[in-house]
Amino acid sequence: MAENNVNQTNTNAESEQDVSELLKIRRQKLADLQAAGKDPFRITKFDQTHHTDEVKALYEAAEAEKLAGRTAPVTDGLEEAEARAVKKADYEERRAIMDAEPIEVSIAGRMLFKRVMGKASFINIQDLKGSIQVYVSRDGIGEDSYADFKKSDIGDIFGVKGYIFRTMTGEISVHADQLTLLSKNLQVLPEKFHGMTNTDLRYRQRYTDLIMNPEVRDTFVKRSKMIAGIRSFLAGRGFMEVETPMLVSNAGGAAARPFFTHYNSLDEDVKLRISLELYLKRLIVGGLERVFEIGRVFRNEGIDTRHNPEFTLMELYQAYTDYYGMMELTESMFRFLAQEVCGSTVIKYGENEIDLGKPFARLTMVEAVKQYTGIDFDQIATDEEAKALAKERHVEFEARHKKGDILNLFFEEFVEEHLVQPTFIMDHPVEISPLTKRKPDKPDYVERFELYINTWEMCNAYSELNDPIDQRERFKAQEAALAAGDEEANTTDEDFMNALEIGMPPTGGIGYGLDRLAMLLTDSPAIRDVLLFPTMRSIDN
Repeated sequence: MAENNVNQTNTNAESEQDVSELLKIRRQKLADLQAAGKDPFRITKFDQTHHTDEVKALYEAAEAEKLAGRTAPVTDGLEEAEARAVKKADYEERRAIMDAEPIEVSIAGRMLFKRVMGKASFINIQDLKGSIQVYVSRDGIGEDSYADFKKSDIGDIFGVKGYIFRTMTGEISVHADQLTLLSKNLQVLPEKFHGMTNTDLRYRQRYTDLIMNPEVRDTFVKRSKMIAGIRSFLAGRGFMEVETPMLVSNAGGAAARPFFTHYNSLDEDVKLRISLELYLKRLIVGGLERVFEIGRVFRNEGIDTRHNPEFTLMELYQAYTDYYGMMELTESMFRFLAQEVCGSTVIKYGENEIDLGKPFARLTMVEAVKQYTGIDFDQIATDEEAKALAKERHVEFEARHKKGDILNLFFEEFVEEHLVQPTFIMDHPVEISPLTKRKPDKPDYVERFELYINTWEMCNAYSELNDPIDQRERFKAQEAALAAGDEEANTTDEDFMNALEIGMPPTGGIGYGLDRLAMLLTDSPAIRDVLLFPTMRSIDN
């Protein structure tokens, strides 16, 4: 065993020595280029006319037009050498037709493959849209340029001007007439065959992850498409996008612990926002009837596969509607986004097939708990009865909890894990909903829903509480909970109370965790996979 450890240590040391030597060589190559007046870092621009996917589509369209009616030669019954000759002749004829009017392009990207064969070479150039093969020859780009090219390294960034052709093996490629080194890679990229598999390193060096793992780049392209789709959908419904403060004196609107910071110029302690709600509601009071914001919020809590302390939240508020209006909007938007991002309303997440095309199920929280536990909380009269049931079912609770809190704990313990297909869970207890209108016929419950998909909470919506007297009493209850040890409870926001007293119309509101939605639409196992730069422990700690 000791011998194995020594061998491993020697191997690691040799590997580090090899990398160190490679880094020195790359820097010397850069110094040689600079000494020859060919410093790539002095180049300020390159006229890129096409991305790689556009190059391929352009050539295929031209082929379809110019080679219409041509069929592949028949080689059945021919000797192998004769068949090869027939195929070669057909290829040369096709090539001559296409080269008669060459399609000239200018592409740029990172070289991730290089095969030098004397006076000619093949490389692969990767850009935002994919990769393409490039044929580089001494006759094509000139002797001096070819000599410089042969000294290039994997990871260098090139600009290529040339024309498109198809190789005899059928691969659409670019024949380089001009090759320009635009940036010199001074580091060693991970070995291409194995890719970049160290998860921690992938998150810390997302730039390298994006280079080496095309599927990662695709995830973030889809995320961008998702956010663009949200903006398009809401604009079509007359919503106005706004921005509200991130640094606030009162971090309300959600149950979460905030981060604290300090204004030096004002000598005031402030918090990073945990929600967008209270400022957006002020805008509803001001007469902006449909508003939304997409922005970062910050919650000083744990990190796991579905939580990051800094994340992207979208909240929207619409005057003169209620939580049923928010249900219709949500169901329509999720269906629209699935089609836009995934091309179908039926999506895959892991082993599950999730159908966003069917009407979403609707259950009250009481109905859901009854369905999966057999307990009907409508038949429970007191807090003591609820706590006795919790003890019987081994559900942990705190002394301050009331019947509504216990109902929510039962839901989290026994129901959430079953909600794979889209399901609206409605009518939450008032104890856990300090900003929501009560149900007129059941005042212990409120007009609220959460949408669950794949067992995850995807959004949270209310018929917003606009009664300032009731709201003040709810804030008092929250402050009592804070005094009793609930670090996530809200405090009274007097300016918000003043806005409510001026008058807020009946309003529906909703908040969406966009990172979690991106996970769903990209089949990503963890929130870090859809955050370009997730929160990481410092390397020094």
